[in-house]
Amino acid sequence: MTQPMIAFIGGGNMASSLIGGLIADGYPMDRIRVADPSPEQREALRQHFGIQVTGDNREAAHGASGVVLAVKPQVVRQVAENLGATVRDNHAVTISIAAGIRESDLSRWLGGGVAVVRTMPNTPALVGSGATALYANAHTSPEQRELAEALMRAVGLVQWLDDERLMDAVTAVSGSGPAYFFLLMELIEDAGAKLGLPRDTARLLTLETALGAARMALESDDDPQTLRRKVTSPGGTTEQAIRTLEDGDIRDLMERAIQAAAKRAQELGDQLGAQ
Repeated sequence: MTQPMIAFIGGGNMASSLIGGLIADGYPMDRIRVADPSPEQREALRQHFGIQVTGDNREAAHGASGVVLAVKPQVVRQVAENLGATVRDNHAVTISIAAGIRESDLSRWLGGGVAVVRTMPNTPALVGSGATALYANAHTSPEQRELAEALMRAVGLVQWLDDERLMDAVTAVSGSGPAYFFLLMELIEDAGAKLGLPRDTARLLTLETALGAARMALESDDDPQTLRRKVTSPGGTTEQAIRTLEDGDIRDLMERAIQAAAKRAQELGDQLGAQ
C-alpha cells in the first residue's frame, strides 16, 4: 500500500529529527517533501535523506495528505494563510509542532473547516527520546490521527489530550522539562567538582546517574516516590541530602516554577493568536 505523502514546511532541527525517525521506521523517502527557504538547508536535507526538497511551500504541500508546520511560531500565521487553499483542496491534516499556536487560531488562518493536530514535542526528540502530547480537532479523522501519531512516535513517546487547555501544562512539564533536568545536572556536577572531583569525572558520573535513574523509573512498576524511598537508607548519606533539599522547600519551588511556565505558555498563546 502506498504511504501518504507528508510535506514538511520548514527543514530545521526538529523537522530533520522527525524525517530521520520516519525513515528509520521504514517510511519511504519518496513520500516525504520539505520546503525551506535556505538553499543550503535544502541541499543538506536532500543529500542526507534523499528526499524531495523545494523552496516553495505550496509546491511541497501539493497533493500531501499531511502538512507539518515546522516553522517559528511568529511566522505560522503567514505560512498558514498562504497554504490554506492547498490544504483544503487536499483535505489534508495540518500537524503543527509550533509552540503556543492554538488549534482555533491555526484553523482560522487556514480558512476553517480543516483537520488540525496540535503537538507539543520536546527537544529530546532530537535524539529519538522525545515526549509529545497531541490534540486533534473535530475535523480530524481516525486515519489522520493515526498519521500524526506515527509521525511523532518516530521520535519518542506520544500521549493524546482530549482538552487542548492542558497543552499549557504539557509545555510546563515536558516542553520546558529538559531544562529543569539540565539545571539539576549542572548543579550536581558543580557540587561534585567543589568536593574535589575532576570536572570530567563529576560530569560523567552525573550524566550516567541521571540516565540510570530515568531508565529505572521507566522500567520499574514503582512510582518515583517509592523508588526514592528504596534508595534512602535511614541515617544514611542519601537521607541527609534529601532532608537538606526538603528543608530548602524544593517541592514548593518546583511547583512554583512549573506554574510560572504554564502561565507564560498561556500568555504566549494569547499573544500569538492575536498577532
